[in-house]
Amino acid sequence: QVQLVESGGGLVQAGGSLRLSCAASGSIFGINAMAWYRQVPGKQRELVAAMTNADNTNYADSVLGRFTISRDSAKNMLYLQMNSLKPEDTAVYYCVMYLNLQTYWGQGTQVTVSS
Repeated sequence: QVQLVESGGGLVQAGGSLRLSCAASGSIFGINAMAWYRQVPGKQRELVAAMTNADNTNYADSVLGRFTISRDSAKNMLYLQMNSLKPEDTAVYYCVMYLNLQTYWGQGTQVTVSS
């Protein structure tokens, strides 16, 4: 069983920063990749950033240059540093793990950016 718990969301003014954290626990051997997704009510979830087990990264065009995905494998943690936040970044952010052909999701953390 794999558990992912996000934290670090909240309310911030436009131009501000937040760092999201994702704590992974359980049988997490053989991780292929981890990612952050976000979802706005009424819209599909969208990929924000991803990192493979070889530390290759991929970002949505809308966050490129502002967000940084990173991990601490020793602590089983995934992070998303979000800078220069915009109101359109407001969403629920989800941590995702791709492990042995299965996909696991966290419960999400709300990020609200005020203008």
